[in-house]
Amino acid sequence: MSKAEASSTSEHANPLRAVARARADEDWPALLALLRRAFAYMKGRIDPPSSLNRLDAASLEAKAKAGACFLAHDGAAITGCVFCAPKGDALYVGKLAVDPPYQDHGIGRALMAAVEDEAAGCCLAALELEARVELHENLRAFAAMGFTRTGETAHPGHDRPTSITMRKRL
Repeated sequence: MSKAEASSTSEHANPLRAVARARADEDWPALLALLRRAFAYMKGRIDPPSSLNRLDAASLEAKAKAGACFLAHDGAAITGCVFCAPKGDALYVGKLAVDPPYQDHGIGRALMAAVEDEAAGCCLAALELEARVELHENLRAFAAMGFTRTGETAHPGHDRPTSITMRKRL
């Protein structure tokens, strides 16, 4: 049984934690709306603003086709998502988001379990992600999931680190 299956079939199973790979016919505009709601708390906290501001429904669909996208649902409603794609010896994780009304129900962890399964299926040794330096709660959450800090990067035009690179060995 995969980690994603285990998390959705545990003794205290929660149907919201059931995660599946995005289909071609997903409601990409609804996914974009979820991402905007989930990332709204970053507005005014991070510099430069999130790359989400440059995405639209078509670019999300293209991003999913270029790698993988996993979604959690509550009926027809998308409650969470994560994108990933191979990068060197790791699976790069991006745009992990849970709709605010559904946060704190294990959906993020279930999405990350699906990403770990994807990495294992691709014979990749690690997960990698970047988190903004200003978002201390995200850095703590990823550390609690087993990620360690491996570097810093600066967005173009910035003379200070703007993101922290983190990895998790699998």
